[in-house]
Amino acid sequence: MTFTTAPYTAHVDPFAREHLPPSAEMPDFIFMLPELRYPERLNCVVELLDNWLAKGHGARPCFRSLDRSYSYAEFAALVNRIANVLVAEYGLIPGNRVLLRSPNTPLMAAALFAVMKAGGIAVTSMPLLRAKELAFMCDKAKVALALCDHRFLEELEKAKLATPALEKIVPMGGNSSEDLNAAIEKASAEFTACPTSAEDICLIAFTSGTTGVPKGAMHNHRDMLATCDTYGKYVLEARPTDVFIGSPPLAFTFGLGGGALFSLRIGASSILLEQAAPDKLMEAIRTLKPTVCFTAPIAYRAMLAKLQPGDLASLRICVSAGEALPGATWGAWKAATGIEILDGIGSTEMLHIFIGAPAGKIKAGSTGIPVPGYEAKIVDDEGRELPRGSTGLLAVRGPTGCRYLADPRQTTYVRNGWNFTGDTYRLDEDGYFWHQARSDDMIVSAGYNIAGPEVEGALLSHPAVLECAVVGAPDLAHDTTIVKAYVVLRAGHQSDGGLVAALQEHVRSEIAPYKFPRVVTFVEALPRTESGKVQRFVLRERARREAEEGAGK
Repeated sequence: MTFTTAPYTAHVDPFAREHLPPSAEMPDFIFMLPELRYPERLNCVVELLDNWLAKGHGARPCFRSLDRSYSYAEFAALVNRIANVLVAEYGLIPGNRVLLRSPNTPLMAAALFAVMKAGGIAVTSMPLLRAKELAFMCDKAKVALALCDHRFLEELEKAKLATPALEKIVPMGGNSSEDLNAAIEKASAEFTACPTSAEDICLIAFTSGTTGVPKGAMHNHRDMLATCDTYGKYVLEARPTDVFIGSPPLAFTFGLGGGALFSLRIGASSILLEQAAPDKLMEAIRTLKPTVCFTAPIAYRAMLAKLQPGDLASLRICVSAGEALPGATWGAWKAATGIEILDGIGSTEMLHIFIGAPAGKIKAGSTGIPVPGYEAKIVDDEGRELPRGSTGLLAVRGPTGCRYLADPRQTTYVRNGWNFTGDTYRLDEDGYFWHQARSDDMIVSAGYNIAGPEVEGALLSHPAVLECAVVGAPDLAHDTTIVKAYVVLRAGHQSDGGLVAALQEHVRSEIAPYKFPRVVTFVEALPRTESGKVQRFVLRERARREAEEGAGK
């Protein structure tokens, strides 16, 4: 008889391990770089935070908000106090899930790392999610304990009534006797990290729902470091003296990397903004003088419209992700600031960016090249690799990868060991990847394949257009699909038939004439997830309804 030894784990609660995809459905994890060969036992918080104290860097600035600053020593003490409270007061055992609900604050960051340091699993949630969405997450991840900013309790309390899983909600950041702050004051600043495995899950991040029902992406302690030791090291090339700032919530993995992981890995600091709309972000950059900015294309466009000389003089690195960065936006930003935006594609499933070129190697309009440590290829619908110059599905693999929490869609995202991101790309002769569309955003009209983002890029180069989204709309009279654009105008432009014709002609002059939008609808705003991504599935449904209503007239 042959016996096998189960891999080491510190998790007493086996929920995460029992709800991982079966091994046959897992992606291939590759560790081609020497820095990716981590020890079997690994707690990412020790590596990201505690090691800086051991090196004598406790006095360095770590996190700050608009009204409070923490050194590395002060932040580590806060993390330890929260970890002690979680274990002693709320009975956290390794492997338990803890929901976190808060805007970006140092306290939110400390709570997240305290959960991980204690061996728990942080389940991050956007602060503006509603009760139904929160209840879904708690049910899916079997969350019994939640830490919630005291100003955002209402929806979570409603969710608690709808799910038997959620047993206790602890407010934080307030002054009540029940608040986490009251317990923190009495807790010890010393805490021994749980001796977790590198493979132990420490984060469940739910996708933003751009395509419908969110999926829980599971990441382990090794993943937290791997994204730093690949993208952070080789593409971002940040320095210990850098100061990070950005708009994405820490609950969005783009924000977790840009707002916390990358700075901690190199001993730098981060500014966390509770409100980071473009005006607020630009004001914070003007006054606090950060050097690295993470935000989405829409924010760069909005800041360009109000940019004054010297406003962003402190910045030396700008990073864009979340959506494809239009070439027009890249060029306008470069002309106005002298900074080449680092575009990139990442995903919640992969944790962070896996394709993106470093400064000096950027092709304007291209997403870039595979981040060192990752491999990427273009394949057809059958998974066969296509030659350079071809357009097809993007497949990627590396040290991180998709592990859905008990979700049958795992086999859609992972095929033959590769992660299929749901994007259509073109690979040029130099090995650069050019985004064409989300695979479900490709529009087939009159026998042509039309990439919605390409049409959007052409529209965005018109001075009247602030933002836009292009989808395929049914043409019921002719039993076909047409290109339809939803457009938000800049102030001072009149939404009339004359502008529709002007926009259509502008697109014809920018790209192949057959790609122009047959219908242009002006809207006040585009539907977006809280992480800022356009919900094109909402617009496709709207286009369907509008077509049916038009046919019924």
